[in-house]
Amino acid sequence: MEERRPQPGERYRHLKGELCQIVAVAVYSETQEELVIYQELYGDFRICAKELNQFLGEADPEKYPDMQKDSDIQKKQRLEKEEQTKKAVGFEKFEKKEENVPLDKTKILIEFLDCDSYEKKLEYLRGNKKYIDDGMLNNISFALDIVIEEGELEDRIRTLENCLKTFCRYEGTRLR
Repeated sequence: MEERRPQPGERYRHLKGELCQIVAVAVYSETQEELVIYQELYGDFRICAKELNQFLGEADPEKYPDMQKDSDIQKKQRLEKEEQTKKAVGFEKFEKKEENVPLDKTKILIEFLDCDSYEKKLEYLRGNKKYIDDGMLNNISFALDIVIEEGELEDRIRTLENCLKTFCRYEGTRLR
């Protein structure tokens, strides 16, 4: 049975338990070996590469002793918790955070990307503008495959809103 190849846009759980999103499967020109190019959906949102067979293979417990080991029950609980979070958060605005509590930018980015239409993405963006910074804006523009010129943050957010409005206008007429 042939293993399923990662496709751009798919999300995988990193062996440490964190999420990453596939950017592409590339070929290293020197050795012709296939590499998975992915973006970490946590921390600094780095873009990384890993050999395809390593990416799809089992993790070596000696090399990664701290890796997350899920039992079937833990996997089910984690999936249920993720679904509950998606349903609970929906498009509601985040509650005001105390200043000493760090904001989970990964959560905001993932929830934005999980919106299933451009209209919902626009609504989510408008409701959470105050949490958007330059780094997150760069990640959003990368994920949407748009270019937002450097400049003042407010101007860049306005540009993103205009792009989303345009996408909303033409979303239903695109051939799929």
